[in-house]
Amino acid sequence: MSGGIRTSVKGFLNAKRLALSEEIDTVNEIDEKITHNFTVLQAVANSLNKRKAQENSFGSPSYGLSICDVPSTPGAHNDMFPRRFFYSELKTATWNFHPENKIGEGSFGQVFKGWVDDNTSTSANPGNGMLVAVKTINREGLQGHQEWLSEIYYLGRLHHPNVVKLLGYCFEDDHRLLVYEFMAYGSLEVHLFGWASNLQPLSWILRMKIALDAAKSLAFIHNSERKVIHRDFKSSNILLDSNYNAKLSDFGFAKDGPAGDGSHVSTRVMGTYGYAAPESFNRKK
Repeated sequence: MSGGIRTSVKGFLNAKRLALSEEIDTVNEIDEKITHNFTVLQAVANSLNKRKAQENSFGSPSYGLSICDVPSTPGAHNDMFPRRFFYSELKTATWNFHPENKIGEGSFGQVFKGWVDDNTSTSANPGNGMLVAVKTINREGLQGHQEWLSEIYYLGRLHHPNVVKLLGYCFEDDHRLLVYEFMAYGSLEVHLFGWASNLQPLSWILRMKIALDAAKSLAFIHNSERKVIHRDFKSSNILLDSNYNAKLSDFGFAKDGPAGDGSHVSTRVMGTYGYAAPESFNRKK
């Protein structure tokens, strides 16, 4: 009897190891360009640490990240990186990530509203300056870290009125954060399903405008110089500003589009059930 139990336990553990191995393999399927970009980003961050220390000694508020900061690594793109924030700055901007400033939560972190100075882009006291959205990334697991990298890689070079702006990022110790423009009316999903009692139903004209804006965002990323496939296009990833302009967000699952005659088909299933094409999940493509 004890031998049977040992055999069952051994089989169970082997199955768990196999499942864990497959999960690790899936997480490690990071696009080579994103991985390379992270290497560049690390070098840039180290360079900025030294520069910021020097500038602080002279009382200079100017420590934005420009194309000149990117090391001339073979094969590196000359993209303009977003601004780099220190963790202490974002703590100040969000009032130490106070619960009252929390505006959302996803599977990989929470989102807080914060304030930065309009002129210097440094953190400002709550209630002063320009409103921004600060997204924190969970420290556990590789998936959130991969999405953080993907956001910087794609939103750092995609600039369009219907794509949300990535203003900056934080890369310090084990802290990974992203800073976006503040979208006053939140996601389209909230408006469509009426989850907030203070929101009025969208008029037909507004719905058509939002649909057109969303279509423009897809047309832009699909036809940009380096084509991008979003892979998670849904109402919760369409954000609305104070004028109901719709902007595509969350490029954590995005990938480079086909080059030349190459195929866009991937063997890895991405996206959200109910929004992705059913055949993609059925065929595991």
